[in-house]
Amino acid sequence: MNFEWQALAPVLVVLGAAILGILIEAAAPKAHRFAIQAGVTVVSIVVAATFLVVNWRAGIGGPLAMGSMMLDGPSYFMWGALLVLGLGAILVFAERQLNGGVSAFAASVATVPGSRAEAEASAAKLEHTEVFPLALFALGGMMVFPAASDLITMFVALEVLSLPLYLMCGMARRRRLLSQEAALKYFLLGAFSSAFFLFGVALLYGYAGSFELKAIADAVQNPTMGRGILVAGLAMLLVGLLFKIGVVPFHNWTPDVYTGAPTAVTGFMAICTKLAAVGATLRVLYVALSGERWTWQPILVVLIVATMVVGSVWGLTQTDMKRTLAYSSIAHAGFIMTAVVGASTASPTSPLDSVAAAMFYLVVYGLASIGAFAVITMVRNPSGEANAIASWSGLGRKSPLVAGIFALFMLSFTGIPLTGGFIGKWAVFAAAWQGGFDWLVIVAVVLSLVAAVFYLRIVVVMFFGEPAEGVTVGRASAFTWLPVLVSALGIAVLGVFPGPVLDLATMAGTFLR
Repeated sequence: MNFEWQALAPVLVVLGAAILGILIEAAAPKAHRFAIQAGVTVVSIVVAATFLVVNWRAGIGGPLAMGSMMLDGPSYFMWGALLVLGLGAILVFAERQLNGGVSAFAASVATVPGSRAEAEASAAKLEHTEVFPLALFALGGMMVFPAASDLITMFVALEVLSLPLYLMCGMARRRRLLSQEAALKYFLLGAFSSAFFLFGVALLYGYAGSFELKAIADAVQNPTMGRGILVAGLAMLLVGLLFKIGVVPFHNWTPDVYTGAPTAVTGFMAICTKLAAVGATLRVLYVALSGERWTWQPILVVLIVATMVVGSVWGLTQTDMKRTLAYSSIAHAGFIMTAVVGASTASPTSPLDSVAAAMFYLVVYGLASIGAFAVITMVRNPSGEANAIASWSGLGRKSPLVAGIFALFMLSFTGIPLTGGFIGKWAVFAAAWQGGFDWLVIVAVVLSLVAAVFYLRIVVVMFFGEPAEGVTVGRASAFTWLPVLVSALGIAVLGVFPGPVLDLATMAGTFLR
């Protein structure tokens, strides 16, 4: 038995650090626990990224862990994006300066909201440092999810990434009842997602006699059974995956989860969960079910149009900043999936294929998301974060830098030229057009213009509204400012010089079987 330790090192380092975090939680002095956990988390992600770069340069790849994972171009790109974006999101977890010397996570999650025990825990400035190993466990599961080459490994990764997120959603220090509601709703969403996914796995196993994606592809090409069980399994598996991406109609509680979860956790989920789920969906559709393209494309097209409509139109009616970005996330899920449904390959006229286009879009969307949610933690009133859009009125006069950076993120979401978002939308729309879905691209462009209304409305409120009373921009530490500035710089650079990342995505756009 050969176990590829070096190739698996990025995943092993992240999961090993998560286990170490549990031991630290049990043994480290309480006064130093937060700093130790944050340090171990950051160092482990940097070490994992270093291993990833070394392995890429050495050309290491192929089947891993007895064939349960596949290290190929998309795996490398997804892992790199997850580590970079995950590090940016987790840095915001470590912010304490905005909350009077404590983190944004509950002093004692086990206490009843409003109880005397909660008040005593808050007065003692207790903190839940378990959030760091939980985030690492989730990140490790996210890395395995898009690289899994059999459905059982994929299911295990789905559970490993999901369970910590359910816990972190319920750990907000303020508005704890809303946070607990978000955790419960996300748990129920995840339970339905897992159930559908597992049912689809069982049906596809019954059809192919194997959990391996390659074996399922071979069974599709050389069928020995009727197609009914295959189509049913495909549909169930898609439902399980689309729950995690936030595609309509599997989005129902997504805005509630975004609103109630701690904002740092919302930023982490907004991109890292979506990135891992899109990567896994691409691998399932393009490796295992590519022979059934004419079956899953019509299904996805209907869902994509519905997703873009709901995200763009419902976003117009929102008055809460986090809820607005939740509907933005739903709309962007539809934009990303236009590339996926196109299933296009590179050609002389369109050198960017569907896989590369989707991966590039996820990077630029991820940068804007992490930066936007980090900025949201900085805009505050006496009770905490000022999440009402009306509270952001006149922010440009109070802090032109913060308002200007947030406006850049909104323009990138819109897809304004000279931002990374514009190049990302061009990439996914070009891939869908190349795949023969020109009408879908036209619909997506129209709905992008609709979504632009609520993004630009926020910009107008910040720069042309009267300053809201009692709202200030908190003095954040480098833990928040670093992700904000790096994200803003990345969005600006990718809007003007996207070539290196586009080339990297194109080089990494081929799945191995």
